[in-house]
Amino acid sequence: MNDRDAAALIRAAVPATPGATWADLGAGTGVFTRALAAILGAGSRVYAIDSDDRALAALRASAPGGPVAVTARRADVSAPLGLAPLDGVVMANVLHFIPDAAAQLARVAAQLAPGGRLVLVEYEGRRPSRWVPHPVSFADFSRLAPAAGFSPPWLVATRASAFGGELYVSAAELPRTG
Repeated sequence: MNDRDAAALIRAAVPATPGATWADLGAGTGVFTRALAAILGAGSRVYAIDSDDRALAALRASAPGGPVAVTARRADVSAPLGLAPLDGVVMANVLHFIPDAAAQLARVAAQLAPGGRLVLVEYEGRRPSRWVPHPVSFADFSRLAPAAGFSPPWLVATRASAFGGELYVSAAELPRTG
């Protein structure tokens, strides 16, 4: 997937909010990081989080300049990140690598500000494999998200995957306070 395809896939789920702070968990080489930077308004910040040093080096080399600050950071995406409060988090093809999706969603919720949004990109209808060891269908996410404190998720988009099957994009929010 290229940057333009990634931006088109998540655009309807990511509000263009100048000054917003988002994280791309499991950023890899930065396709969705650059998509976020293209969507968010001026003065925004995107933290690109990954545990692969080579992927982060590639991401740093291709990080966009301009009105959105991009910070690449090495960390385990399943650990608390100390970035709270974030306005949003993108997890694109990441949750299926984490054995305990419920605990991960609770950790993400703890990083978000009230009204913060989680945008999830995952495979629909996949069976476990070495490439997708812990599949999270939209039905699974619809059950797990409210248990972690999110609104019921809504389906934003679907598209055929280059690796077979279908990808879905879903979003869920934390309740606003007050």
